[in-house]
Amino acid sequence: MTILELKLPAEEVLLEFSGKLAQYCVPPLAIYLHGQLGAGKTTFVRGFLRGLGYQGKVKSPSYTLVENYDIQSKSIFHFDFYRIQDPQELDFIGVQDYWQPSSIFLIEWPEKAAALLPPVDLACQLEIAGSGRKLRFQAHTQPGEKVLEGLFLHRS
Repeated sequence: MTILELKLPAEEVLLEFSGKLAQYCVPPLAIYLHGQLGAGKTTFVRGFLRGLGYQGKVKSPSYTLVENYDIQSKSIFHFDFYRIQDPQELDFIGVQDYWQPSSIFLIEWPEKAAALLPPVDLACQLEIAGSGRKLRFQAHTQPGEKVLEGLFLHRS
């Protein structure tokens, strides 16, 4: 399993980095986003979507649970399970109906949804580090490995 660790000094750098990472993501792909409140998970998603050309507002789906974005013939689903008390609550929104092979899933607080989620391809741990962020990526599948390989091969 490939692991990538880096420290990003500011929010703008996180936005730029996640936008670059998005360029190497091919559906189906599940990215789990871990980190405390305020660690930058939604900022990561905002940069990811901008990297694919999305210009609209990106809000945290902490109340709606999911936001859908159709960009470049890809469906990107941004989930936030922070407010989930019991994974079975997700059955009420039909969460398993979202798991389509033509989609990319960006999932905040995946630990709250347990076995109802698609298998993780790429896990990202975000931590506050001064005014910046520390990121640790771990690939869990071949598609996750390809994303990190793309980043390694095209680092600037």
